Amino acid sequence: MKRSLPTFDLLEQTHAFPCPYLFKIIGNADEGFSARVVAIVREELLIEVDPPYHVRESVGGRHLAVTLEPIVQSAQQVIAIYRRLGVLDGLVMMF
Repeated sequence: MKRSLPTFDLLEQTHAFPCPYLFKIIGNADEGFSARVVAIVREELLIEVDPPYHVRESVGGRHLAVTLEPIVQSAQQVIAIYRRLGVLDGLVMMF
């Protein structure tokens, strides 16, 4: 599945960095998927505590939706996070 990332220019036009940025990641409901998502964001932002997030399980229990809203410093950080999430095992969709 090809995933398109937001462009640097679009992010710069639509956000006043630094700012909260909403990430939604949907993946297989396997052991540790949500923890791996949160860890990627923490590592990329170089923060010691988890950013605000919540997890919702699909009705059938096959998928998890992880929603995060960390404070990002730049469009480059947003794109870097998307790139790292894009290769995550179990990823179904992100937006």
